[in-house]
Amino acid sequence: MSESFATEIWPTEIRVQSAEKRIEIDFDTGESFSIPAELLRVESPSAEVQGHVPSQKKLVSGRAHVNIIGMEPVGNYAVRIKFDDLHDSGIYTWRYLHKLGAEKDQIWTRYLKELAEAGLSREP
Repeated sequence: MSESFATEIWPTEIRVQSAEKRIEIDFDTGESFSIPAELLRVESPSAEVQGHVPSQKKLVSGRAHVNIIGMEPVGNYAVRIKFDDLHDSGIYTWRYLHKLGAEKDQIWTRYLKELAEAGLSREP
C-alpha cells in the first residue's frame, strides 16, 4: 500500500449547521472540527480562488455573511460545497477539510491580516 493511502484521513460524519453558518466534521482519527462557512469560502480550493500556482491566489473579501446552501459528494474523496453567493467550484478533499479544521486559527489570523493590509473588509 502506498504511503498516501496508508495515511488517508476519512470523515465519519459531516453536518451543515445553517443557522450557525458552518460545517461540523468528524474524522476517523477521533478529531472533530467546526469550520465557518466564511473560512471555507475564502479558502476555497477552486482555481478561481487558489489560482494555478500559489502566487495567483486571490484574496476574497466581503464574505462575512456567506452561508452554505448545499453539499454533494465527489467520488469517495471529497465534497463540493455550494455557497449562497453561488460559488460552487471548489472540491474539498477530506485532507483539505482536515487541514482547514486543524489549522483554522492560524489560517483565520493570516486571512484577517491580509485583508487589513489590502484595506479590505469581511463585510460586503
